Amino acid sequence: MTPRTLPSARRCARILRWLVPVLFALAPWVAGAANLTITLEGIKDELADAARANLTLQQYASRDVTPAQIRRLFNGAEKEIQAALEPYGYYNVSVQSNLQTTDKGLTALFRVTPGERVIVTNSKIEVSGEGKEMNAVKRAVRRFKPAVGEPLDHGEYEASKTALESSLFNNGFLRAKATKKTVAVKRKENTADIDLEYETGPRLKFGEVHFSESQFRPQFLERYIPWKEGDYYSPDELLAFQQRLVDADYFATVSVQPDLKNDAGLEVPINVELSPAKRTIYTAGVYVSTDTGPGVRVGMQRRWINDQGHKFNVDIDNAQRLKAITAGYKIPLPGRNDRSLNFGTTYRDEDTQSTQSKTERLVANETRKLGHWTRTLGLNFLAGTYTVADVPGQSKVTWAEATLARKEANDFFFPRRGYSLAFSLRAGPHNVLSDTSFAQATADAKWIHRLGRRERLILRTSLGAMRVRNFEELPPELRFFAGGDRSIRGFDYQQLGSTNAQGGVIGGTYLTVASAEVEHYFLPKWGAAAFVDGGDAFMKGEYNLNVGAGVGVRWRSPVGIVRLDFAKPVRSELAHSFRVHISIGPDL
Repeated sequence: MTPRTLPSARRCARILRWLVPVLFALAPWVAGAANLTITLEGIKDELADAARANLTLQQYASRDVTPAQIRRLFNGAEKEIQAALEPYGYYNVSVQSNLQTTDKGLTALFRVTPGERVIVTNSKIEVSGEGKEMNAVKRAVRRFKPAVGEPLDHGEYEASKTALESSLFNNGFLRAKATKKTVAVKRKENTADIDLEYETGPRLKFGEVHFSESQFRPQFLERYIPWKEGDYYSPDELLAFQQRLVDADYFATVSVQPDLKNDAGLEVPINVELSPAKRTIYTAGVYVSTDTGPGVRVGMQRRWINDQGHKFNVDIDNAQRLKAITAGYKIPLPGRNDRSLNFGTTYRDEDTQSTQSKTERLVANETRKLGHWTRTLGLNFLAGTYTVADVPGQSKVTWAEATLARKEANDFFFPRRGYSLAFSLRAGPHNVLSDTSFAQATADAKWIHRLGRRERLILRTSLGAMRVRNFEELPPELRFFAGGDRSIRGFDYQQLGSTNAQGGVIGGTYLTVASAEVEHYFLPKWGAAAFVDGGDAFMKGEYNLNVGAGVGVRWRSPVGIVRLDFAKPVRSELAHSFRVHISIGPDL
């Protein structure tokens, strides 16, 4: 026989270069790629979710994998399901599994029997050391879960342990440590014993505060520290310190960090890293309001003038019915109450349906924080010329003023729950700086409540009352009027008030306004509103209820909520006419 000639090496290489890509392309069919479906029976909700999350097999359910890979992963699935249910107190879980081949691929079926949950029969939670008798610590021990007789739940256990550790940490026991932490489970008896012990160690105090280099001396910045020398360490006070520095509006970044490296001393040094913000801010914008008409607003703010942190600002408004320029000077007096002295002057030229006025105003006041409230005490001087109901006038008034205000909200840009309150008292005697005497009280409130996932209920009210010696000598700025975008919609700005003999609106000595509004947001940024407003500005014994109602469009724009309202009077002695109201700004 003639020996068969073997192919040359070069010819073999050519064959392989052609064959390898073909084999790779056919690999899924050759290997038998399969789709996988996983079915769990006997458990649901969080137990089923936990089991699926712990199944390695679940990660391949949406992939093309070979039957061999599926079978390899399937073999360890029962143990993975059992391990997933243990944190919920199920330590005697049985799993029956079956892997079936169907027309659509492979189906892994797991029938799970959780069994009885493990019950806590003994629980010993002890704290030793200086912090043992603190109320917050005793409360955390008393509320520890799971308690005796309750099912073992490792999530509850870890949450209670965290709460106990937080109560120690928040009260200055930064070196507290667990000397014993065991959860002994007896599978046959379905019982568990909890044994947890903490040693609090010493209670630490605030140490020296180190400031990084900034535009201010450390002596000035130390006035923002909310704690006193010798106070015990508190993370809440540390956060309050950082927030005060942020609210001061001097810095681009603020970082307040405790130095926990020193294990020997009983004081915790605090390191503060600061970087200056832009010193001067210029602003400009175009706005539209049916109260004042379209306008332009420009401003300048000097964040700090000197090393004492004094501030200065100027704002100019030029609108269709309002021209104003305001300048303010602020002297911050940081401390526990965050006081400040404020001085300002305003020139205002306003032309509404009822009044025209040109006034100058001087203001000097002191503001301070009283818990969640802001209190303001000050003096005001107002002088100018005005025309009310076609009757010209000129006067000057000086008065003392006290205000108390508070705002709370889950989100001040778009609150779904929140409120604002403001109370004001004004009083001025008749003297060389005042052409008349008066006393005035006002109250304003607004409440926002979430009705559903996309709905809000907004309620507001404004109340006012005054006694005045000579009402005609009182400038329009101090009289009560109603009507407009943020008063009673359906009526023009300051259209409502008592009238003179010729029927011209002159304002009132009393004010009552109430409003109810429901918003529904059909898109994240767009919504619709329906509302009803009512009230009056009036003299004693002359109250007439005016009611306006309508619908509106809402847009959550980058510069604030834009409100476009269509309203009509539904009850009034005035002629009923349809009005459009536009306003932009925050809810509170």
